Amino acid sequence: MNIDEVVARERIRDVVYRYARGVDRRDFDLVRSCYHPDATDDHGPFKGDVDAFIVWLEGQLSHWSVTSHTMSNILIDVRDDRARVETYAVAYHRTLVREGKPLRDVTAGVRYVDDMTNIDGVWAISRRVVVSDWVRVDDVPAGSVDPDDNYVKPQPFPHDEVYRPL
Repeated sequence: MNIDEVVARERIRDVVYRYARGVDRRDFDLVRSCYHPDATDDHGPFKGDVDAFIVWLEGQLSHWSVTSHTMSNILIDVRDDRARVETYAVAYHRTLVREGKPLRDVTAGVRYVDDMTNIDGVWAISRRVVVSDWVRVDDVPAGSVDPDDNYVKPQPFPHDEVYRPL
């Protein structure tokens, strides 16, 4: 492995992590920046281009009070300006508080299988397929709804702590 491949791998890994932050913080410009403009995404019930994916994603995220995507086992096969990237992820979703409806946590184990390309020095997703390995749904026990009030609460873009000026 030479220095160019090491740099490419870090830039690719950055795309994976930025995607997770973008989804969890509802920062749709950040999500969009992870894809080339002509990219496609196969997210199970959604299959289409990146513009339609962003619209679909906004609608999907409106059903959850919070999400948290944990990315791991990022395996990268770089071939010049192309790469196949397999990322194992666990995605945690909590339903919104609704009158008469129990709170639920939906946890999913997925793999993002991405074809990424380097166009004009920018690594981004050109094709994504989400492989669903497993899903678990749990009722949230009473009393475990919110973290301790001493903690800062998660916020959508641009209000979350992570967007505070450095």
